[in-house]
Amino acid sequence: MLSKTLEAKLNDQIEKEAYSSQLYLAMASWAEMKGYSGVSTFLYGHSDEERQHMLKIVHYVNERGGHAIVPSLDKPDTNFNDLRSVFQRILEHEVSVSQSINDIVDLCLKEKDHSTNNFMQWYVSEQMEEESLAKSIIDKLDLIGTDSTGLYFFDRELGNGNAAV
Repeated sequence: MLSKTLEAKLNDQIEKEAYSSQLYLAMASWAEMKGYSGVSTFLYGHSDEERQHMLKIVHYVNERGGHAIVPSLDKPDTNFNDLRSVFQRILEHEVSVSQSINDIVDLCLKEKDHSTNNFMQWYVSEQMEEESLAKSIIDKLDLIGTDSTGLYFFDRELGNGNAAV
């Protein structure tokens, strides 16, 4: 059984994962509108992935005797200056999600809830990958700058599943 404290923390994380999905969906729509079809494909995929992360926690909370709450969400930003600002926002967001996950792990250790700690380790690893990916993409965009040919190839490669462009 989950403690009420951990249940509340996991419900907060469900909200964060749901918001992540909505944020990436808003970014994907912006990118599609701006003609970045590859970036939009990448971000639509990440939106779906974040929803799956949310559902995984929903199922876990319910399976452990808690009650997963489907949250209402704040509207995410819908306008961005450029691709770099999109991915900078992603990095900042993922860092905050990582901190939230680390807080849950800390609570698991304090409460000696080894099952939830074990469950959360997947999220710890996933967050390291998410932050690394965002940093890598920002580095590429910094190299490209505003070069339209470079941005064209970046968009194409990202859309082809080559996130490490």
